[in-house]
Amino acid sequence: MIDYELTEMEERLAEIIWEEEPIPSGDLVKICEKEFDWKKSTTYTMLKRIENKGVFKNQGGVVSSLVKKDEFYGEQGRRFVKETFGGSLPRFLAAFTRKNRLSDGDIAELQKLIDEHREG
Repeated sequence: MIDYELTEMEERLAEIIWEEEPIPSGDLVKICEKEFDWKKSTTYTMLKRIENKGVFKNQGGVVSSLVKKDEFYGEQGRRFVKETFGGSLPRFLAAFTRKNRLSDGDIAELQKLIDEHREG
């Protein structure tokens, strides 16, 4: 089972991997040293943590995703709506639009999504 909960630093590491994948683990170590001032061991520890969550794999010294970025964040959004709004997308949108006006472009994009996913 995939654990879609990442800590802030795990998520920052994930962003690098998604941006650069497939990436040799040695290159990832160099990027993390520059970006986060991590030692090699820290990078491998963090990588192992997100591997154990089922999001990435390090096979033959090359790191790649098992879960694509859009899928990961899509699941994060679904979980948020479920936990915060009882799974009701209309309740989420109502709460969101109370303080945030939707542009004509936003409305058109939402209408397109609704039309594409209409049941029946």
